Amino acid sequence: MMRGESLPRAAAAFLDFARMLRRHAFAIAPEQVTSFMQAAALLGPRSMNDIREAALATLAPPPDRRVEFEAHFRAYFYGDAKPPIDGEKDDETRIKDDRGTRQEESQTIRNEKGGELSSALEQLSSRDFPHDADGLSSFHRRLASALPARRSFRTARTRSRGTLDLRRSLSEIVSADGDIPAPLLRRRQIVPRKLLLLIDVSGSMKLHTADYLKLAHTTVQGADRAEVFTFGTRLTRITPVLRIRDRDQALARAAALVDDWDGGTRMGQTLLAFLSVPRFSAFARGACIVILSDALERGDHSDLETAMRRLSARAFRLSLATPLAGDPRFRPATAALRAILPVLDDLVDGSSLKSLSDFILSLARPAPAAEAIWKRVS
Repeated sequence: MMRGESLPRAAAAFLDFARMLRRHAFAIAPEQVTSFMQAAALLGPRSMNDIREAALATLAPPPDRRVEFEAHFRAYFYGDAKPPIDGEKDDETRIKDDRGTRQEESQTIRNEKGGELSSALEQLSSRDFPHDADGLSSFHRRLASALPARRSFRTARTRSRGTLDLRRSLSEIVSADGDIPAPLLRRRQIVPRKLLLLIDVSGSMKLHTADYLKLAHTTVQGADRAEVFTFGTRLTRITPVLRIRDRDQALARAAALVDDWDGGTRMGQTLLAFLSVPRFSAFARGACIVILSDALERGDHSDLETAMRRLSARAFRLSLATPLAGDPRFRPATAALRAILPVLDDLVDGSSLKSLSDFILSLARPAPAAEAIWKRVS
């Protein structure tokens, strides 16, 4: 990804415009930003209309958001309303893949307990994960066969219960000088669905993040198509480091990779940041998505509601596992939980490794929607 500091002064404005669009949930890939600047350079530009046409052609806003895109363009380039670019470095949700470099800040760990201490303020820190036995071996053995499956468009040869493989059958006839051999058959393959884990590492989840990381490591080791991200005030992809077979080493690498341990949480903004990167958003398409969080979103929860609706539209099954549900008195009574409950397939107990592993192993079984279940309980 290009850094604004290394760009020519004139080009930095185009990069800042793309960043502003991302903050408003426009899905723009780094390659599109590069194409935008190349197109503007190719056109001159001789007028503001050239820049506008280059932006429309390369950033490709969806038709239903075209009016909003035009408003942002005029606000930024014509000054109809000043966009919040100056505060970007503090407010923008930063996305970190394992290939990124470590950020410079490091703060001490806060001694906080309980979901009531959730905050939107960013505080960077590091974590150490002690080694202990957790009984995840059974979960590891059963995971691959327990995940939901789908029919792939790819086919494989089969001896029975398939469709005629006409091309190979004709080839066999030609090679056999016209004799009619047994017809060759093919059948669509059955493949497991992707499993996407989104783990809240904010301060209000501090008591549970160590167990969640152990579960995530076992999941990546046991499933072929698992992806894991952490989020607090930033979004970090940790799947590659969790592919290291030794768990202690993998968790140590994950601890070094994530910068926002035990800090604040901006759940809605980080999930929108996840959806704004096409490569990440593709992980959610047709997947089982399990969000491990207390969902204690401070202030306006409109971003969280928007992000959850978009995730639900892409996912095969969208689940929220919250440690708060381990309390028998728990009810989804907060404004944020009431807003996202209709789009959730599951709202389950995430307070222990056993409850989480049992739930993931049951993803292939149908279940009533979360809203229907919690209406009966309330």
